Amino acid sequence: MIKHIEFPSQNEYPVYAEMYMQLVKKDGSLIKQLKSSLEKTKTLISSLSNEELDYRYEKNKWSIKEILVHIIDDERIYGYRALSFARNDKTNLPGFEQEDYNLNSDTSERTIENIMEEYEALRFSTIALFNGLSEKSLAYMGIANGNQASARALGYHILGHDLHHIKIIEDLYLKGFKK
Repeated sequence: MIKHIEFPSQNEYPVYAEMYMQLVKKDGSLIKQLKSSLEKTKTLISSLSNEELDYRYEKNKWSIKEILVHIIDDERIYGYRALSFARNDKTNLPGFEQEDYNLNSDTSERTIENIMEEYEALRFSTIALFNGLSEKSLAYMGIANGNQASARALGYHILGHDLHHIKIIEDLYLKGFKK
């Protein structure tokens, strides 16, 4: 059975996350959408050549492979934050610098098969995490990087962040590559 997880109210996530929240369906189908985005991403990435995966639409922009590793890093960090908040841990969690993570990811040394294996395993883990949280746990709030959010909102953030970057790949990278 697919668990219904209510969409968070605006006071459950920081203003910057609104751009991600606007990309998701607000019908409580978080788990279903996480599964769907996984399948869409796998289909998209499997259709790309190594040349496309290494393409940058501007000089200092990440490659598609680097974007995928960034999605993985973000999902792992936000999943940990969601677990911490769901367990009502009152520790103020730190932020992370995505550019530093990218510089130290050694993505160019990884195959796309290795990256997608991690992406898929992490997504299944994220789905299991949110499927196992009670309504009470999902509503708990915490603070990370100075921003307050609920565990539930972090699940929708993970999904919206993924959708945001896949849209960038489709709109800026793939259209630019074909020119």
